[in-house]
Amino acid sequence: MNKILLTAMKQIPLLKPNQRFIFGVDGLSRAGKTTFVKRFIPFLESHALRVCAIHMDDHIVSYHQRYHTGHPEWVEYYRMQWHVDGLSSQLFQPLRAEDTLVLPFYDKESDLHHTQTIHLPQTGVVIVEGIFLQRPEWRSYFDFVLYLDCAREKRFSRENKTEQKNRTKFENRYWKAEDYYIDSVNPTKTADLVFQI
Repeated sequence: MNKILLTAMKQIPLLKPNQRFIFGVDGLSRAGKTTFVKRFIPFLESHALRVCAIHMDDHIVSYHQRYHTGHPEWVEYYRMQWHVDGLSSQLFQPLRAEDTLVLPFYDKESDLHHTQTIHLPQTGVVIVEGIFLQRPEWRSYFDFVLYLDCAREKRFSRENKTEQKNRTKFENRYWKAEDYYIDSVNPTKTADLVFQI
């Protein structure tokens, strides 16, 4: 893992004062994005870099906006799970110039959002981690995107046993959306670096 972390860190240039480097970590569900970021942050900090991480799953919409909407399940997941335009204006557009971001955070237990302020390093790395990061609406905001490529069955084996029993949901919702992303965006080609996991 240290070799992977070092390779990823080498993609970050020597930062000038007041420069932020926007580093995307993309990959399909259960590819290891969150695990990678948890290890990458202290690795960067040990090399005297200031780091802030943003996890896109913290910013999904409420349940009723993404389930039982009348649209195909894969559309609900790919197009409706996040407020794409809202995150473009609230998160991505101010990411370079603002000192703070004020974003809605989703609470799964209550199915409600609460507003939270994220403090950004004046000079440092902002890691944005999540699935479908290279969609056309967001790709241009990144200085660099790492894509974690992991086979579907390997990713599925990482799901808990209860979730694995509902394979139909994966086939109709998650995997169709992933197939659409692969076919329309081709994330292994548009990423700056790909790691096979």
